[in-house]
Amino acid sequence: MKRREFIAAIGAASLGWPIGGNAQQPDRLPRIGALLTGVDTQLSDAFAGELATLGWSEGRNIHIEKRLHGGDRDRMRAYAAELVRLSPDVILATSPIEAKVLRQETGTIPIVFAAGVDPVSQGVVDSLAHPGGNITGCSTFEFSLGGKWVQTLEEIAANVRRIGIVYNPQTAPYIESIVHSVEAAAIPLDLSISAKPVQDIAELERAVAAWAQEPGSAMIFPPDIFLSAKIKAIIAMVAQYRLPAIYFVPAYAKFGGLLAYGPDFIDNYRRAARLVDRILRGEKPSDLPIEQPVKFVLTINLATAKQLGLDVVPSLLARADEVIE
Repeated sequence: MKRREFIAAIGAASLGWPIGGNAQQPDRLPRIGALLTGVDTQLSDAFAGELATLGWSEGRNIHIEKRLHGGDRDRMRAYAAELVRLSPDVILATSPIEAKVLRQETGTIPIVFAAGVDPVSQGVVDSLAHPGGNITGCSTFEFSLGGKWVQTLEEIAANVRRIGIVYNPQTAPYIESIVHSVEAAAIPLDLSISAKPVQDIAELERAVAAWAQEPGSAMIFPPDIFLSAKIKAIIAMVAQYRLPAIYFVPAYAKFGGLLAYGPDFIDNYRRAARLVDRILRGEKPSDLPIEQPVKFVLTINLATAKQLGLDVVPSLLARADEVIE
């Protein structure tokens, strides 16, 4: 064995890297592909940071190929094919939507999604406990979230009588379970719930404008990578029409959203990094259960509340994990 090959083999062994079967070539670093929406760089930073704590450092013993699709389905498909052609050892995906697109390109490269809603109903995995195939990841939605959104909107805007939900059918195929969770909380309170499919930003603005015409209206922006890619435009739009709204991603309150309640996405990306680490060290995604959300965050933007003429009651402030002045 040549000296360079011997040293590379020893280095791989010290990382727990398998030297047989799918072994790395001695002169090639292990490679991670990443197919991401690309809105919040804190998430990919959290992923890379957690990898570093686990011993994987970019440029030293790992290489990350990142592609940001911005919520565009055509770009997502093109980047998925491009990443698979690079033959990475594992691919990080934002959600089961990307994971499903990636699976059309490969049934062998392991895929880990960081933020998923009901991956079983989407046909991405066989079950939460036993994913099967080449995909695993982290869930971000549980049924009680709908009730939390309704309760929080009622607390900050007591005159709310109707709640609108927008979604893109292509990027939120799980919307029925989300609407059902909202309705379960809203119907006993005699609140009207309406879900509106939108395909582009123009349809989205028409939907928001239509809800704004009715008094007592509020909005919920659920998990949807189409919406996530346009969140700053959405927040500006909602402000223009002076609608109370709550968002699924806590960070969106920092962009000017009134309220946000959802999982700690930074924690999700760190846990996704731990799954990637286990796969790099030889475990199979089919044997790694889907991880459930463990921490939820309520963020309130007081500046936006003031602009809307809303008073934030002390009980709501007391529950907030973060208040933006």
